[in-house]
Amino acid sequence: MCGLCGEMNFAGAAASTRAVSAMMDTMAPRGPDGAGLWANRAIALGHRRLKIIDLSERAQQPMV
Repeated sequence: MCGLCGEMNFAGAAASTRAVSAMMDTMAPRGPDGAGLWANRAIALGHRRLKIIDLSERAQQPMV
């Protein structure tokens, strides 16, 4: 199964991509087939992918 994690900073500072990357590392067994990290100022999202249904590379996450 895949996994999603993230950080949202309500104080106006940039979200920590280092913290989200560490969360993604912890979820590696949940999705060893792919990973993605997206950040935009106060929000950072991470994703781990396990290919089960859609095996194509077009299903890579996170989709922007």
